[in-house]
Amino acid sequence: MKNITADKIIPATLVIAAIFGLFALMGGCGQSAVANPKTGPGVVDERIPVRTAPVEQQNIALPIHASGILSSSAEQRLSFKIGGIVRKIYVDEGDVVRPGQLLAVLDKTEIDAQVAQAQQALTKAERDLGRVEGLYKDSSATLELLQNATTGRDVAKESARIAQFNQQYAEIRATKGGKIIKKLINEGEITGPGIPAFVLFETGAGDWVVKISVSDREWARLNTGMRAKVAIDAYPNSTFEGKVTDLAPAADPSNGLYPVEIRVAPQGKRFAPGLFAQADITPPKSGNYITVPIEAIVEGDGRSAFVFAPDADGVSVRKIPVEVAFIQGNRALIASGLEGVTEVITDGAPYLSEKKKIRKQ
Repeated sequence: MKNITADKIIPATLVIAAIFGLFALMGGCGQSAVANPKTGPGVVDERIPVRTAPVEQQNIALPIHASGILSSSAEQRLSFKIGGIVRKIYVDEGDVVRPGQLLAVLDKTEIDAQVAQAQQALTKAERDLGRVEGLYKDSSATLELLQNATTGRDVAKESARIAQFNQQYAEIRATKGGKIIKKLINEGEITGPGIPAFVLFETGAGDWVVKISVSDREWARLNTGMRAKVAIDAYPNSTFEGKVTDLAPAADPSNGLYPVEIRVAPQGKRFAPGLFAQADITPPKSGNYITVPIEAIVEGDGRSAFVFAPDADGVSVRKIPVEVAFIQGNRALIASGLEGVTEVITDGAPYLSEKKKIRKQ
């Protein structure tokens, strides 16, 4: 059993399409199955000449490759608590702000009216309670009426408190000092509660992270603390050291993938939020994988493909569906489908079908 590293491993879906384009071009050259010598007087050998290769098992630590965006855990998305019309915006993208600085405010006509209405309702409830208390002392009102009036006063008091709280949050203030890296609203627009209005990046933050998404199988192979290699398109000749710092406990409902954060050090480079990055994580545990020459793979569609294997008679062939895990160099790592198969057809595979006969060269 061979033990190899995963330095050159690339996802199978990126390579299979190119392989079949090459095979299709070769097929256009018109290879003929009737190019063999005669096996007897007046008889043509129509068997297709092929070569086979053994199916091997190799011990490989498959890497996890994913793309993501560089950002920071200090990044904040600021929004209004309530909805309304944006009356005034005081900052623009790129502005540096201080803690508590006013960034934007809604038109408060509606919320001010709600506060006034709640205050008037509270005044009425207190007035009603006072009358009922007087009647109750004179035995002209029942205990139930007194209790209802008291409850009405308490409800009105809480409603007034809610209105005043919403009035306070009809504006956005900077929670920390930093830079506005994105402005998502404009004056005059109608916005809703919780809809991001600004993206604030805290000044001086050094905890840069690459946010990627992985499948459930890849998520199960990851642990916090694992090392990663990060490549950033803005710096094509540099590789950055990273470490897995966060694994989401649940999948993102929008795509079914699991978010993962990789902390990465700038290493003297200038980072900015939004830079495109690619991460490679190699878990320490390796596994046994069935591998075949890449020339044996035919009819690929994503990770699904087929291979041909000779039957026991050495003349007939079987078309076997397989799942390709990765492409490593000139060999394909098969996740499933070749259990019990000892050899596959390489040269001549693109010209075969299950009705064809073969002869080994």
